[in-house]
Amino acid sequence: MPGLFLSLEGIDGSGKSTQGRLLAERLRAAGHAVTLTREPGGSPGAEEIRRLVLEGHVDRWSAETEILLFTAARRDHLEKTIRPALARDEIVITDRFADSTRVFQGLARGDLTETVNRLHDLMIGIEPDLTLLFDLDPAVGLARATARPGAELRFEDMGLAFQERARAGFLALAAQNARFRVIDADADAETVGARAWAAVAPHLPQA
Repeated sequence: MPGLFLSLEGIDGSGKSTQGRLLAERLRAAGHAVTLTREPGGSPGAEEIRRLVLEGHVDRWSAETEILLFTAARRDHLEKTIRPALARDEIVITDRFADSTRVFQGLARGDLTETVNRLHDLMIGIEPDLTLLFDLDPAVGLARATARPGAELRFEDMGLAFQERARAGFLALAAQNARFRVIDADADAETVGARAWAAVAPHLPQA
């Protein structure tokens, strides 16, 4: 597949969205064509599913139902946004991808890893070329996340213990997969951005 596929992962409040914007700006300034997107979301259909899974009471959906919803959103995102951008030789940066489902539904809410991986293999079938994991103390991340305005707080409302399990899950995935680069996110945005750029730059195609 042409292009370069980057995913940004981490617990809530780790700064992924900010770093995604900064990275996209720097890449565009260097002459690269970039599609910056997000999950759940990134296509009209997936954005509709986003509202279902990120808003409402924490018990609105079971983990099993969430896996199905996230996979449906990811499939539409892949078809409508990611694959077309890669086919245009663009760099795709997605704020979350399948690793978030592996962690939040597969590990942090129960032992559903096999279910997540089977659905991923069946319906998605690709992994990012490079994954940046923005690592942060869960208490700091949760404080940041809950201070943000908006209604998308369903996972934050699951509490600190949930975020701690998620961090452990992300770090375990990073230890098992060579495509991960762990970025210390406990610093100002500029410093974290420099760390992210140092991790991405060796993998960039020539503009």
